[in-house]
Amino acid sequence: MAESVQRETAKATEFELFDPATGERLGSVPVLDKRQVEEAVAAARAAFAAWERTSFAERRKAILRACEVVTAEMDTIARLISAETGKPVGEAISMEIAPVLDLMQFFAKRTAKILKPRRISIGLYGLLGRRSKIVHKPWGVVAIIPAWNYPFSIPLGEAAMALMAGNTVVIKPAEATSLTGLLIGDIFQKAGVPKDVVTIVTGAGETGAALVAARPDKVMFTGSVATGKKIAAEAAKELTSTVLELGGKDPMIVFADANLKIAAKAAVWGAFCNAGQSCSSVERLYVERSAADELTRLIVEETKALKQGVGTDEDVSVGSMSSERQLRVVEDHVEDFRREGATIVTGGRRREGTLFYEPTVITNTTNRMRGMREETFGPTLPIAIFDTEREAAELANDSEFGLTASVWSGDRARARRVAEQIHAGTVTINEVLYTHGIGQTPWGGFKNSGRGRTHGAAGLFELVQAQHIHENLLAVLPDAWWMPYSPNAVKTFRAFATKFATGSILKTASMVPQLLRRIMELRRK
Repeated sequence: MAESVQRETAKATEFELFDPATGERLGSVPVLDKRQVEEAVAAARAAFAAWERTSFAERRKAILRACEVVTAEMDTIARLISAETGKPVGEAISMEIAPVLDLMQFFAKRTAKILKPRRISIGLYGLLGRRSKIVHKPWGVVAIIPAWNYPFSIPLGEAAMALMAGNTVVIKPAEATSLTGLLIGDIFQKAGVPKDVVTIVTGAGETGAALVAARPDKVMFTGSVATGKKIAAEAAKELTSTVLELGGKDPMIVFADANLKIAAKAAVWGAFCNAGQSCSSVERLYVERSAADELTRLIVEETKALKQGVGTDEDVSVGSMSSERQLRVVEDHVEDFRREGATIVTGGRRREGTLFYEPTVITNTTNRMRGMREETFGPTLPIAIFDTEREAAELANDSEFGLTASVWSGDRARARRVAEQIHAGTVTINEVLYTHGIGQTPWGGFKNSGRGRTHGAAGLFELVQAQHIHENLLAVLPDAWWMPYSPNAVKTFRAFATKFATGSILKTASMVPQLLRRIMELRRK
């Protein structure tokens, strides 16, 4: 087993990558310095001048060609994702490749319609011969800094959306998944995307910091709260716009009238897929007291049936964790649960000398425990009990995070009522986890889970700037509010404030004679 996912080589400008499940060396990538990153951003800015002028139809063809490349090379891509992250190949396909292909085809086909110029109502100003519309302009160079847990779907999806909106892209992949990042660059190259429209810059944290400092026009970051705050602070120096998708501590609320067998299966998948390394993993489960024993029994039964192993084996459900550092966080949280009196029902151990940590179910937990408050990002499922609907919502909201949540109940009216009380960017009813895979819907959180949105129309609008175009259709007449002012002008302005500004057509009509007198006054002058 390699000591870490990466290891410095004799050359200071490169680092090596290793499979976290087997320790196998995967290859090496260059570490780009500040000057090289600045050059990459400058080249992307130069390429933007031409890419911005391409039609939506041209961009659509490029993205759909990229989809064809991904589909043709799916198995190779899935094996690389599995090798760099430790996740099962099946999850690489189901949770990364399939969702991002759906996202890409959707935005390839729909972006032109979503960003179509639109006329906006300007109220009674329309009676004065004015009209307004909104058009959308790309930002320019979009920097994408994704997390290591979904190294393919996150940057590829965000890049496809950015390109469809007319931007160029510089991607700085997570250090531990740099080969997957370089593969994304190859995909766009094979799809015929022009040089420097998509650029991959590899390296460690210093490379990411250099990318933010290189003054891109937009930064899309996925990762920890601590790093997100650093990026926001650096970006603020140049007023660079950011979208931050940060951590989660997502609650699952299960009422006694829910289908407990289905809820148990959902909880196990939601907690243990990708070895629990998803920002939308189920990290807190709250169950109604009368159903607690039965739901726990079903969850433990499902958990014990899972096969854990190297992700290239197709019957493996839980792979290894991605790094020693993250595994130690899991160990610390589980040990804290033990110290605080919680019960480790199953799991709770790592396989000696490896990055495999057993899927772990924990009961008798409370919100005061560290593992219920801090993001664990590992294969743990702590279970707590509630007695009332109000208590369930309060426990769910008792967190600095607010990314996703789920409510499970046979009473749909109650489930909707509780869902609306939860402070999270996405709340699902009788469903869990996978809404990041629905590219048509917005993705983002409340509180310390981030700012802004990716995916959906809301995410697409993050990648453009709204431009308001206003037109005067009666340019043969002076505007009543122009200079020079006079007592007659002030009388007209009072009429605007007391009649026109009410929005009433009748009151506005009564000021028409005064308005005409003012316009005639200006024409004479």
